[in-house]
Amino acid sequence: MTSAGEGNGLEELSEMDQQILDFEAHAHKAIALKEKAIRAELDISPVRYHQRLNVIVELPAALAYNPVLVKRLLRKRGEREEIRRAAHGNPDEEH
Repeated sequence: MTSAGEGNGLEELSEMDQQILDFEAHAHKAIALKEKAIRAELDISPVRYHQRLNVIVELPAALAYNPVLVKRLLRKRGEREEIRRAAHGNPDEEH
């Protein structure tokens, strides 16, 4: 990987962060299969995986590492947030 953070103060991705992004790029769509694979391949719980993934996608280094994946994940997260806001009666509210 080229050093996305060199000289500009951006945080580098750890090896685990890279593994999580690589895993997510090729992960099973079926939840049960994905959860088994998370435990087997990354040796972390699915909850910890998703917590870390949510942090990783905010990092500029993640965008540099896999821009297509990170943009897709951010778009999907935004769509889920819109659905939740609409379900609670605040469709235009930001956080």
